[in-house]
Amino acid sequence: MAGAGSWTLYNDFKATAFKKAMDLTADTFKVALVTSASNAINAALVSAQYANITNELSTANGYTAGGATASSPTITGGGATSTITFDTADVSWTGSGAGFTARAAVLYDNTSTNKDLVAYCLLDSTPADVTTASGNTLTLQIANVSTFA
Repeated sequence: MAGAGSWTLYNDFKATAFKKAMDLTADTFKVALVTSASNAINAALVSAQYANITNELSTANGYTAGGATASSPTITGGGATSTITFDTADVSWTGSGAGFTARAAVLYDNTSTNKDLVAYCLLDSTPADVTTASGNTLTLQIANVSTFA
């Protein structure tokens, strides 16, 4: 499953990118899942850092707090095209026990000193919570996070 909504860049990420405070192809990126009550579902989040997000899922039922690693980051575009796109390998979680429920995914740089947030996407276009039952897998495609268009 891809995120139902498009990836929304955090305003702070745009400034961080221009300051060369993260390496989009060499740093380690992670994806955390949050509930509908999270402050992370807001591009204007002040101090957009992992430590400042609220209502991330707890470690239980197939999810581990801190999220899953989004490996193999790549950048495409530039030159003749005005859009630069960030991509990583897909990330996934398999529900266990009672399963887990989330509203959005948050992509962040786990290498940067402040664990800076990059973008978020809603998991359902309604928007509604997405429940992953025991034995089912939630796979999230990180493809096409447009950094500058």
